[in-house]
Amino acid sequence: MYGDIKLFAGSSTPELAQRVADYLGIPLERVDLIEFPNENLFVRLHRSVRGQDVYIIQTTSRPVHRNLMELLIMLQTVRLDSAARITAVVPYLCYARSDKKDQPRVPITARLVADMIQVAGADRYITFDLHAGQIQGFFSIPGDVLTAFHLLRDYVQGLIPQLHRPVVVSVDLGFAKKARNFAEALGLPIAFVEKRRLMDGSGTEVLSVVGDVAGRDVILVDDEVDTAGSVTNAYRAVKQHGARDVYLAFVHPVFSDPAIDRLSALDLKRIITTDTVPIPEAKRARLGDRLVVLTIAEMLGEVIRRAHEGRSVGALFNE
Repeated sequence: MYGDIKLFAGSSTPELAQRVADYLGIPLERVDLIEFPNENLFVRLHRSVRGQDVYIIQTTSRPVHRNLMELLIMLQTVRLDSAARITAVVPYLCYARSDKKDQPRVPITARLVADMIQVAGADRYITFDLHAGQIQGFFSIPGDVLTAFHLLRDYVQGLIPQLHRPVVVSVDLGFAKKARNFAEALGLPIAFVEKRRLMDGSGTEVLSVVGDVAGRDVILVDDEVDTAGSVTNAYRAVKQHGARDVYLAFVHPVFSDPAIDRLSALDLKRIITTDTVPIPEAKRARLGDRLVVLTIAEMLGEVIRRAHEGRSVGALFNE
């Protein structure tokens, strides 16, 4: 039905895109991405993609609006060049937390982003670990919502023999279901940090720890770390309840200020994450050897290959 795989990289994740291309054994297609003095963006393909199966890899982390517009313009560019099928590969989807009207007179921006991706020309999408599952319903095009917790699970599994009575702890109750699945996959008990968001929206306060963490090594889990406020509160809570060493595992290293300051101040034995969002070298250096970044490149490359060949993606994860 489609021609060859044509893989494009936006400016947000060139290293990840190159690793995916290396896994697939194909080159990254060349494209000019130009920003004019008035901050307008211009995209020009070096070769035609008429009749081809196009994949555009672009995460929508900081700078969010530049990266989002770049993705949209690239999608329209290959659409107007008559690509047979276009897949938006967005490892980290921006505005995913704005998924409902939880107060009067506010938008559902995650739905708007989904609409824009479709209108720009995407036939399909691939993303990782959405903040809320219902965001899949905002898209009327098919897609693959993957999870990088398979990678985190395998890494943590290798740590377990050296841990003392380890327990998985969800940073908050909103992540409880995914944390429970993670704990079950590792064969470990689960505990939860209960928190409440302050009415002025300025942050959260920890109310209690549900479960036994006293005298145990703790593996804190979450989907993303933005400012690290929730992680800091959870760390202090489990320590106050008698936890021994604390490890942190999460998918998206958004690391908005003051996340690095907060994480640097915590005695975390290991900070385990992925490359869905690129981490600047200066921030990596602040966290030192404690930081472990697992790459999603091979998983993403295999999903792209299976999507192109019309084979099951779920079978890759025994689903």
